[in-house]
Amino acid sequence: MNAAQVDDPTTRWVSCGRCQGVSYAKRLARGHGVCPRCGHCQPLSAPDRLAMLADPGSVEPLDLVAVAEDPLGFTDHKPYPQRMADARHATGLAEAVVCARLRITGVPVVAAVMDFRFLGGSLSAGVGEHITLAAETALAERLPLLLVTASGGVRMQEGVIGLMQMAKTAQALHQLDEAGLPTLCLVTDPTYGGVAASYAMLGDVLVAEPGARLGFAGPRVISQTIGEQLPPGFQTAEKLLEHGFLDLICPRPTLRHRLGRLLSIATRRPADQPPEPVAPVVVREPERLPERSAWEAVRRARDIRRPTTSDYLSLMLDDFEELHGDRVGGDCPAIIGGVGRLNGSPVLVIGHEKGHNTRELAARNYGMAHPAGYRKAARLLRLAAKWGLPVVTLVDTPGAYPGVDAEQRGQATAIAENLRLMGSLPVPVVTVVTGEGCSGGALGIAVADRVLMLEHAVYTVISPEGCAAILWRDPAAAPAAAQALRIDARSLLELGVVEGVILEPPGGAEADHAAAALLLRDAVHAELAELAGCHGTALVAARRARFRRFGRRHQQAEELLVSTEGGVR
Repeated sequence: MNAAQVDDPTTRWVSCGRCQGVSYAKRLARGHGVCPRCGHCQPLSAPDRLAMLADPGSVEPLDLVAVAEDPLGFTDHKPYPQRMADARHATGLAEAVVCARLRITGVPVVAAVMDFRFLGGSLSAGVGEHITLAAETALAERLPLLLVTASGGVRMQEGVIGLMQMAKTAQALHQLDEAGLPTLCLVTDPTYGGVAASYAMLGDVLVAEPGARLGFAGPRVISQTIGEQLPPGFQTAEKLLEHGFLDLICPRPTLRHRLGRLLSIATRRPADQPPEPVAPVVVREPERLPERSAWEAVRRARDIRRPTTSDYLSLMLDDFEELHGDRVGGDCPAIIGGVGRLNGSPVLVIGHEKGHNTRELAARNYGMAHPAGYRKAARLLRLAAKWGLPVVTLVDTPGAYPGVDAEQRGQATAIAENLRLMGSLPVPVVTVVTGEGCSGGALGIAVADRVLMLEHAVYTVISPEGCAAILWRDPAAAPAAAQALRIDARSLLELGVVEGVILEPPGGAEADHAAAALLLRDAVHAELAELAGCHGTALVAARRARFRRFGRRHQQAEELLVSTEGGVR
């Protein structure tokens, strides 16, 4: 079944292309072409897609000039100009893309929506020109760009001219990157070839409909060129999400709301009312903290009843959208991240995720991230810099995963790249150690302007057991190693490794998740409020100075700062 069948008033009953179930055409149209039996997303025309996504009455088509056609004088079974005329007659469109200004849940946006009915949604000079002009319109008007893809690839009848549109559109999107303007891409079924290998995969956030197929080469091309048969579901959105190439899969009925939420956060729209200031909740004087056994702190920090990052995010944030994938083949579940609102203000959050039971711990690899986790974090950090969002990171890990696979995939490189990247982010960064912060696996998301920790958290270069095994040559000496390493909150505040300690509710965070999340939220809010007025250059200089001072005498560090940073602190 196609979109025309869904909307044709003379068609009363239509069958689903997947389950073959028969549905009443008007009911299917009201459901935006989603089969009520199996949930399969039937193809939508570009006008129907715009009507589904846009606020009522907000669509304003862009006045785009048509480009020259038939650059090769191409003819197969019929001349290319005749094919174009037939496609225009059948669809009522000038080309395989429709561009317009519109609003999505009140957010103004420029959209370019492809239509597979028009010669398979193929990328031609006309399509490439319209996509580029849409991007240039967004750039001129300082608006976000939404791309909706549906394509079989580059239009063969235009040969290498069509091929050049891949580079042309990629450059247009890069200009939006340079200007800090958000780009979102909605991948629909199918998206293949030159579209997949250009603008379809270059959005800041990649959203797909369930079951949408995406790939550089389709199954038939692969079979005919190299003789391989793809496994079932190999190029579906679900498989691509698993391998880190998409941010999220969104059912069609909720697309408008979720795209609007992302666009609202990306454009940094403030809440209707500014949030009320909160009272300081961070302890900054070590003497206000009781002296505790370091080993007891380790045991408390490792308690699986303590809130995980996902627990904190669900209790602290509004409008949270988890974003997935490192875009190079992985989506490590030991690190999660996304965007949301903290006390009404947009933020980007990243944190280690452990779980509360054996099944969850195993699924999350006990909070030990693979390289894909750190690369996912890096992608989200770059997104925060582009969108101008403050960053909050929550640390709770026994360390980065030390296995053979992680080494082969570049664990050390992934962490090192994050240390460099976080040091240069032009947006505020606040880190909180919520449980166990161990080694470079913790530091890989903890290079921040302000580093806090919860009262019963720990932060260390190595686990006490590891230190005891290496230096004491006796794992049983772990309590003595913990004490010697000074890994508890009071000691770390004395050492200046953290700027403050967040007191936990009676019984600890493990006893009252909601109260612990409220304290954490207020502490982070206060830190971000102090950093909000700082220019990016000053933030970077102060952050570098913060880490520069570790291991130097105070006076030497101050003198060096004056000479190298012009007195910026």
